[in-house]
Amino acid sequence: MESKNLVDIAEAFPQLAIDLKYATADNLTGQPIYRDARCLLHVDAAKALAKSINIARVAGYTLLILDAYRPPEAQAILWNACPNPDYVVPLSRGSNHSRGTAVDVTLIDERGEIVDMGTGFDEMSEHSHPYHPDVGVQAQRNRLMLNAIMLGGGFTGIAT
Repeated sequence: MESKNLVDIAEAFPQLAIDLKYATADNLTGQPIYRDARCLLHVDAAKALAKSINIARVAGYTLLILDAYRPPEAQAILWNACPNPDYVVPLSRGSNHSRGTAVDVTLIDERGEIVDMGTGFDEMSEHSHPYHPDVGVQAQRNRLMLNAIMLGGGFTGIAT
């Protein structure tokens, strides 16, 4: 993807919290998989993110960005670590992350605390699926809030 189509989210939205998990060892591979730890999104996704940021603010939240544009070589490393198409898209198919049109986020509440979503980042299990019956009621509400915020901005979630 040409860099001219990508927006640096840290520059565009300095109020956002960013913790790119794949730039650290705190992910399913246990190692950093980005060479360049910049938070990038396609210009259209950045416009949608701006809407989601405003919706979150109205609801009393801040977004925390955990992943955005993912270079193809990083996608390949993820696929090798978790070759399950329910959770990671094979490089041959192409990922929305590698197009810069997907973003992984969570919510930070008014106290500055990360909101409980019932599972951690990169939990590749059925518990991470939306509406899983074993996830507690408050975490379900938090997931619904996050989904509403992102949908309002123009993003769609995935079933897994």
